[in-house]
Parts: sequence; structure tokens; C-alpha cells
Amino acid sequence: MQVWGRIYVAHEGINAQISIPTEQVNDFKSELYSISWLDGIRLNIAVDDNGKSFFKLKILVRNKIVADGLNDNTFDVTNCGVHVNAAEFNALANNPDTVIVDMRNHYESEIGHFKNAICPDVDTFREELKVVKDLLEDKKDKNLLMYCTGGIRCEKASAWFKHVGFNNVFQLNGGIIEYAHQVKTQGLENKFIGKNFVFDERLGERISDEIISECHQCGKPSDTHTNCKNDGCHLLFIQCEACAAKYAGCCSQACSDILALPVEAQKELRKGINKGRQVFKKGRAQDLKTRIHQSSV
Repeated sequence: MQVWGRIYVAHEGINAQISIPTEQVNDFKSELYSISWLDGIRLNIAVDDNGKSFFKLKILVRNKIVADGLNDNTFDVTNCGVHVNAAEFNALANNPDTVIVDMRNHYESEIGHFKNAICPDVDTFREELKVVKDLLEDKKDKNLLMYCTGGIRCEKASAWFKHVGFNNVFQLNGGIIEYAHQVKTQGLENKFIGKNFVFDERLGERISDEIISECHQCGKPSDTHTNCKNDGCHLLFIQCEACAAKYAGCCSQACSDILALPVEAQKELRKGINKGRQVFKKGRAQDLKTRIHQSSV
């Protein structure tokens, strides 16, 4: 069926991010729903599809779908929050007793988030759980309304927040992706501004026309994520069209100079280097060039 993408299989379930040729979608659904325990499972359809999301199929066995650092034996992971649709989300968002929390990482919320949402400055989901708990320790009687990309992270997060004492926990069913579909088909108010970050080659789906972030190189309005074209760096950052042309898709002149070298010379330069986690965050280095210099030399 020419299914490409990334599928995670773990004891707690399956998370699949895949692309399918349009003419194969109905056959795929029939095949999928013929499996009894997958019959009727929700499929979040891409909002802004350019046909270039995945180029191969990877099926990975993991201990957990999302690394959360939690001991699942210490609480009921199935006792999750109340699932709400787009209309219910909007109604709760208008309630002054509601706290909206973005359960994604900083580089995701930087280019798009719900109005009035708390967007923690975190690198990982594991880190965010504790940050949010500490931040809202005195608001356990408020409506805790959380969301993420497709709803996966909120399944675990909502159960854990109920476990640690939050009384009114709600989660956006299907995440931002399903919310955008419902807003469009039902003519609802769109409370999401900007882009929705996605973990495939597109790196983003436009939900609204607003551009709320800046190019990490020149500071001009931009919400286009890219990976530095220098394979010895491959930093994830935001770059406008002008800077992409100026630096040949690289994050700095240093990386652009390396990219101009013969391929074998590039390989020699990066031999034996562990790049680590390569995500740019404004404010965590004096400037982008400093960070690149430190991470790619």
C-alpha cells in the first residue's frame, strides 16, 4: 500500500505517524479496522499536507511510546482526563477558572500555540511534567485544560496530573490536528495561532495566518523550522528565506563553509563527534553562531 512513516510499538500501545497515497486510504482503513483491537481507532489526518512527509518506513520497538520518566506501576495510567472536542475546548478556554497548558516542547510552542496557554520552556516531555506540576501547585482546583500535537502525550500526562491531586483535568481529543479539522468543518472560532510543529519532513502545518516567531539568525518574522544542511551540525532552528539563501540552508557561515567542502572532507571533520541533542533555543547561548561553533567543532 506504499505506507511510509514512523511507527512506535510498546507495551502501552502503538503510535504511528504515516503517509499513504490518497488512492490507497480506503483500502488501508479497511485493512486496519479488520483488526479487532484497532477497529474504529482515531486517525488524525494532516492539516497542511504537501505530500512530502515521509520517505521510508521505520517500525521501532520502545519501552514507552513517549519517554516520560514515570513509573507506571505507581498510578493508574488508564485513569486519564476528560476528552473534549474543539467546541468544548473553546468553551473551557473561555472559562476564567481554566488554565490552558501546552504539553509540548519549547521549539513546538514557539511557532504556534493556543491563546493564553502556558508554554513551559522545556526540552523534553519528561522535564515538562514536573515543571507544570510545580508551576500549578496552588491551582489544583482549577480546570486544567491540556493539549499536544495529536493527543498522545496528554493521555499519559492527564492520568499523572489526576494522580498528583489535580481535580478537574481535561485534554483535547486528537490534539491540535483534530482541533483544526473540527474548527474548519464546523465553522468554530480558531483559538490556535501560528503553526503546528510536526515530526516529519514538513516540520510544520499552518493553522492560522499569524507568524508569532522570529528567524533565529536575523530576527525577522518567520516560523519555518529547518535542519542545518551541514550534517556535522544538523541543528533544528527557525530560518527565513533570506537567511536560507545567505547561508545555503545552514545555521552559520562556519557551517556554510563546511558544506562547500568536498563530501569526504566533510565526513572527516565530523568523524567521531557525538552531536547530542541539536535543538536551538534563544537565550541559552550568547548568539546562534556561538552555539554552532561549540557544537560542531
